[in-house]
Amino acid sequence: MFYRKLVLATTVLTFLLIVLGAYVRLSDAGLGCPDWPGCYGKASVIHAADDIARAEAANPDGPVTVAKAWKEMLHRYLAGSVGLCILAIAWLAWRAPQRARHGPLLATALVGVVVLQGLFGKWTVTMLLKPAIVTGHLIGGMTTLALLVWLCARELYVPSPPRQLPLAACRLGLVLLALQIALGGWVSTNYAALACPDLPLCRGEVWPAMDWHNAFHVVRELGRTAAGDMLSTEALTAIHWAHRLGALIVAAYLLALGVRLAGTGTRALGAWLIAAVLLQFSLGLANVAFSLPLLLAVLHNAGAALLVSLMVVVNFAAGPKARTQSTSGVRHESLAA
Repeated sequence: MFYRKLVLATTVLTFLLIVLGAYVRLSDAGLGCPDWPGCYGKASVIHAADDIARAEAANPDGPVTVAKAWKEMLHRYLAGSVGLCILAIAWLAWRAPQRARHGPLLATALVGVVVLQGLFGKWTVTMLLKPAIVTGHLIGGMTTLALLVWLCARELYVPSPPRQLPLAACRLGLVLLALQIALGGWVSTNYAALACPDLPLCRGEVWPAMDWHNAFHVVRELGRTAAGDMLSTEALTAIHWAHRLGALIVAAYLLALGVRLAGTGTRALGAWLIAAVLLQFSLGLANVAFSLPLLLAVLHNAGAALLVSLMVVVNFAAGPKARTQSTSGVRHESLAA
């Protein structure tokens, strides 16, 4: 069925888009084209070559180079492709056969999320990488992926396990993961990933000096406090340390949940969750130990997207809709044939 294939393909493209977005951000190419949606008002880097050359000549150490412009524009092209695919999904969802199966509300809500995500992408550039905007852009990307994975699970008929899964525990796990990803985005967008360069302590202390107020003041410029002063080392340390503490809590919870899932008839799903948590936690440690190499930092973002996808599938399988679909999937397949 074309609709099902389109949902699956769009989900994969969205995962790749999140990874590419992380690469663009972490390689400092977010302002490779200082306007939006084009590059110096042009449709491609090739057409904007003269403008880029002038900007690079005027400021050789600035954010604009040909390589960074290509990174940024490739990300925009992929984002545009994902947006068009999501519009097609929504259109198909409103057609009578598809509407009769599941209803179009989720696909329609996905369009609204993508529109907001596009605005965050624009504001990321036009507002010069404000931490709140860039973090919102990351959250929007993960939300888009989560909704698409839910659509995939619904279309592919993820079967319910032989025993009922702990729904409340699964929901709480997803909430905790979402909060931890938001914290991770705040670390990245404030360039606080190496504020604590040692392990397992931070600057040789269990509880180093920290400025919590300025660390989590949302409305401010990059690298500045709300009053316009330079953001202190203590504030960056608070951001980083909060993410570390969150990692310990969330990892422990999700590992326990994975063990519990393995004991309720979903051994494979529980094993995948445990493996993904251990991989993500190891990547976080490695990023600090090796001073944030680009490849490991990008993989850490990919690991977060993988965990989101797994937890959405877990929550879908734990919900009543999965149990209903497992009994009606054969009937739907026969009708589609």
